[in-house]
Amino acid sequence: MFIGHLPAGYITAKLLLKKFANTGITTRFFILAAVLGAIAPDFDMFYFYLLDNRQNHHHTYWPHYPALWLTMLAASSVWFKLASKKSYAALALIFSISGFIHMLLDSIVGDIWWFAPLIDQPYALFTVEAVYKPWWLNFILHWSFALEILMFTWAIYLWHFKPSTSRNAPT
Repeated sequence: MFIGHLPAGYITAKLLLKKFANTGITTRFFILAAVLGAIAPDFDMFYFYLLDNRQNHHHTYWPHYPALWLTMLAASSVWFKLASKKSYAALALIFSISGFIHMLLDSIVGDIWWFAPLIDQPYALFTVEAVYKPWWLNFILHWSFALEILMFTWAIYLWHFKPSTSRNAPT
């Protein structure tokens, strides 16, 4: 995914905003937590480029382990359920939900090591053939990029035409 993660985080936040309306979180912080969670797994790109010298696929680093995101999702869900003050737990939960959605989206055409660190085996639903140079053209010209454009369009629609209706929306 090139442009799909950020809009996916925004869409996730907008779709779940009403369910978290009574947690005391402003809409802005809720959306920020969702968007940060949606791109957090790709923070490993700093290591990939600056330290690893692109020697290993960045999806093999721990921020791209679905086990990490499932653990965070489970822990934040329990925290949210048990907490009397739910604001921080809700932020952790939306962050974790968006991070896990990142794993699902990357699995469409990107290798994800679903059973890492136990099993060193990548999984992807579809393969992008290396036909064009530079390498990124293969992804942009692949049919799956239409899904990213669709998510981007949906996020813009929600942003422009579906204003927040939650009680705690900032003024």
